[in-house]
Amino acid sequence: MDRPISAGQLKEKSLFQDSDGSVVPVKTPCHNCSQLKIFLGALAFSFFAKGFSGSYMKSMSSQIERRFEISSSIVGIIDGSFEIGNLMVMVLVSYLGPRVHRPKIIAVGCLVMSLGAFLSVMPQFLMGRYNYERITVSVDNSTTSVSACSPVSSEGHPVTDAMETPSTMENVGLVRSSGMFGPTLGFLLGSFCASLWVDIGVVDTDAISINPKDTRWVGAWWLGLLICGSVNFIASLPFWFLPYSVPKEGENQTQKISNLSVQGDHCKIDSPAQPQLKFSEAVKDFLPALRKLFGNSIFLVYIFLTILQYNALVGIITYETKFMEQQFNVSVARAIFLIGVILLPITILGMFLGGFLIKKFKLHITAMAKFACITFVAAYLLNLLYFTCSCEVLQVAGLTTPYSGIEHLSSTKNIYMASCNADCSCNLDQWDPVCGDDGITYMTACFAGCKSSTGTGKNMVFHNCSCVEGQGHRLGNSSAVLGQCQRESCTKAFPYFLALQTACAFMLALGGTPTYMIMFRSVSPDLKSFAVGIETLGGRVLGGLPAPIYFGALIDETCLKWGTKSCGGSGSCRVYDTKEFRNVYLGLIAGLRAGCCVLYIVLSVLIMKRFKQEGKEVTDIKNTERSTSKELDAANKKDILPGARTSEESEETCM
Repeated sequence: MDRPISAGQLKEKSLFQDSDGSVVPVKTPCHNCSQLKIFLGALAFSFFAKGFSGSYMKSMSSQIERRFEISSSIVGIIDGSFEIGNLMVMVLVSYLGPRVHRPKIIAVGCLVMSLGAFLSVMPQFLMGRYNYERITVSVDNSTTSVSACSPVSSEGHPVTDAMETPSTMENVGLVRSSGMFGPTLGFLLGSFCASLWVDIGVVDTDAISINPKDTRWVGAWWLGLLICGSVNFIASLPFWFLPYSVPKEGENQTQKISNLSVQGDHCKIDSPAQPQLKFSEAVKDFLPALRKLFGNSIFLVYIFLTILQYNALVGIITYETKFMEQQFNVSVARAIFLIGVILLPITILGMFLGGFLIKKFKLHITAMAKFACITFVAAYLLNLLYFTCSCEVLQVAGLTTPYSGIEHLSSTKNIYMASCNADCSCNLDQWDPVCGDDGITYMTACFAGCKSSTGTGKNMVFHNCSCVEGQGHRLGNSSAVLGQCQRESCTKAFPYFLALQTACAFMLALGGTPTYMIMFRSVSPDLKSFAVGIETLGGRVLGGLPAPIYFGALIDETCLKWGTKSCGGSGSCRVYDTKEFRNVYLGLIAGLRAGCCVLYIVLSVLIMKRFKQEGKEVTDIKNTERSTSKELDAANKKDILPGARTSEESEETCM
């Protein structure tokens, strides 16, 4: 008769006593391993969804500015408000994260993101169709001719389109890389939506007289938000079905055996108990932990460095497409596309290469600090070369350049007027630019003094323009076409700017991973999670929130001509002083990064002092222990009588 097997024997032999008394091997359930893979996959997709949505919203800032006729500073406030939701829960979640049901917290966060995206779409449908600002022309007896220059006063309101119709480390690396690819696809989606007309499907796009390069063009910004909301909703679903904690691979069998409990003559498997969160106990150590973090000089300098980097980075991401459009005559859709297919992938490559170098050469924290400092200073020097990629200001008659050979009226009320268009009754608030044969842009065909036109829509050509002096034509016999004049020199300089920007982005990303690792190597293990929360909080509160606002406010100061809302008042900017825009935008970035260079040097010095001193102390301790050990051995040898054996020798003899 078989002897009963104790619970300890069951655990040691990985056995399980069935209900009929028979002993069978414990079956390691595969669903635990599957749960881990599901969690990692869901987490990777949630990282992707977050990066995808965030980058798409950044790429659509110009479209939102034009659709709702608001200034860049207001767009900055809207952009910065995204951080407010993070600020409400960021520190609390990072501190209490290990004590709550994290999968469900992630699910709630994805749902909130989804709801926010869907709510952001509502203004598009509540406000009706977008009617861009354009000139009202009077029709002559001929059905093919219209007059822009008319003694009848023009209305300053937009005209509705006539053709509108009512119709593990490796696993964790995979997770983080998924979050990196999200922004790339987000910018590609932004480029696609920016190339579509905002009211696509309900308006005949052939009747639209502007193209994506026009500052009045608005893309289908709302379409991408519907996609982003759906992606975030899908990302939330798996987390609702995951347990409080998921065992790591290889721990399933050990955990099952360790949780065996005896009930009479049988054993059963107990699931690990979920810890009960006591808020008071969790919060009481918050201030001591905070003091400990900020008492760390390396971490404190790192936080200041992060804040300055956030300011520069957020400013670039928010307004880089506007800068490319205004400086190099590139459409917003193309600028977004180039960021998505060139700059973001090269940034990802730099980050991975930086991590590879750390692992390959097993860099110590002092080596990482030097590497990060050198790469950032090199990137900063490249950044200064941006100022060499200059571009001339758009030549707008009466705004940035005088009318060709014509007396400019000095009246304050008629600052845009001249003798050639004084009798045309032009509306000073309108912006529907035309390009004359003289290569000068006029705010409207009325300001060019055009008396007639041929064609319709984008193909309309204005004739008998009294203010335009073309080559081979007398004044008044020239023509003008719809749209701003192209700046060829700016277009030619754009590839050099893009190459320089690519090199700068790669250098910054190369040192980004070592910089991030400095934080983990400089704080105690129990504070690493809290340090990440504080670092993210500081960057977003003092970087992500204010940067779009003050960048936008300073960019607004360079505006030369504001649009007009249909209900009156100033709209979005139509023309910038590109020289001032470049100096303000690039100057802000250069100033912030100059501060980063100083902090990188300070951080490197602090790290070298601390860790070299600690290394010296460890070496001294080892040398002391080695010296003490030798002295003890010498003393023991003196105490042994001649011919006597040591204890080790005796043991060897016995063996």
